[in-house]
Amino acid sequence: MLQSIKDSPLYRIMHPRSIVLCGASNSVSSMGTVLLLSLQSLGFEGPIYPVHPREKQVFGLTAYQSVLELPEVPDMAILVVPTQVAAQTLEECGQKGIRHAIVVTAGFKEVGGRGPEMEKELTAVADRYGISFLGPNCIGVTNPYHKLNTTFMEYENPPGFIGMASQSGSFVTQMFNYLKPFSLGFSAAFSVGNEARIDIVDCMAYLGACPHTRVIGLYIEGIKRGREFVETARCISPVKPIVALYVGGSEAGRRAGYSHTGALAGPDRLYDGIFRQAGVIRARSVTELFDFCWALGSLPMPKGNRLIIQTHSGGPGAVAADSCGRSGIDMPPLSRKTADRLRPHVPHTASIQNPVDLTFMKNPVEYLGNILKVLLEDESADMLLVYLLIVPKIAEQMMQELGFPQDKIPGEIQKFNESLSESVATLLKTHGKPIMGYTFRSLDEGVIQYLIARGIPVFPGHERAAAAMAAMVKYVRLREKILSSAGVANK
Repeated sequence: MLQSIKDSPLYRIMHPRSIVLCGASNSVSSMGTVLLLSLQSLGFEGPIYPVHPREKQVFGLTAYQSVLELPEVPDMAILVVPTQVAAQTLEECGQKGIRHAIVVTAGFKEVGGRGPEMEKELTAVADRYGISFLGPNCIGVTNPYHKLNTTFMEYENPPGFIGMASQSGSFVTQMFNYLKPFSLGFSAAFSVGNEARIDIVDCMAYLGACPHTRVIGLYIEGIKRGREFVETARCISPVKPIVALYVGGSEAGRRAGYSHTGALAGPDRLYDGIFRQAGVIRARSVTELFDFCWALGSLPMPKGNRLIIQTHSGGPGAVAADSCGRSGIDMPPLSRKTADRLRPHVPHTASIQNPVDLTFMKNPVEYLGNILKVLLEDESADMLLVYLLIVPKIAEQMMQELGFPQDKIPGEIQKFNESLSESVATLLKTHGKPIMGYTFRSLDEGVIQYLIARGIPVFPGHERAAAAMAAMVKYVRLREKILSSAGVANK
């Protein structure tokens, strides 16, 4: 594990003070131009030098015909040039003194023919000048904390805590919009492409040292350095959870991965063993990948496997209990002490079992306040799952009964929702047990967005919530095994 993020060959790629962009033009349909606009859109604060053989200016910036003509030595080069001239362009970068690059250009190992040979020419140039480069055949990086986005899609999310390394650029760029409704964003994200020099292990090491990263997500089509992957992940995973989606285990996935980035895949069971040994949680879908990252990066880790479900509707509680049970999570009965403490806060029709089914609650303050507090204090509760159904109409009627004028009610509902969500966030902090929500209504509704904004995951449906809870339990067990084996080894 890196002692400092500055020790990584990726540091200047993620924190460049100046950039040369080879391939930008005044044509908005050009990939190089799109990347330039992305850089400008996020507000990159350093100089950007477009290089184009014919243009004198590119979108208001002075353009240069060659890298060798630049007025300074930029920290990083981005190459979006024809495949045939990529090695020559990297050669000019080396001559200029540039030691970090992103090669977006495709048409190398992944396409066969002369592709592998041209990729070797590229790496030979990099070796000659000591250039660390990402790619080829990648879409680059995103570092919102440095206002850096070299990809072709605008980054509009807040800076986040998910560090991503992906062998597909889509699971960086197309996740910008996907993560936004959950108030999530990347701390840093890499598209590694063909991994001719820098690979997913290097990116994982960087993310392990990144102070903004709380959880690491990986999209993998094949691992080239298996031993180094395991060793690096074992150093990181006891400190930061790692979640991986591997897609090369089937024959169809293997063929698709090879034609995509030239990745060499292996059988599912082999990768299951690699991940288990490395302390990595395996996701089985893109949805699970980011659900698990959300839960593992937001919540305190459970001390055990015991869950209490709170609901005010029997069916949603029953299906959640079924999913949790199938995921290997225990649901113990409430203690007598907890049941006695609950009775003053619940209607006489409530079922004080597990799930705790309140049937109907007029007062959301009790539902997301006193009742949650009592359940969290039950010694048999390691985790709490809450069904959320706080209908906006009920909140409006409450405000009317309290005598607020109609024009003041929307503002009062907003204050009320903020207060409720703050109450849950305080309970999460003071009790140190994970609290997770699920609903079948819109995540934009009522108090849900306020809970999400305060770091409490609320999932669309019980199955995703149960899987995320199970991933947290699995992570704790894997971490304990790694720490235990390290302790034995140190004796």
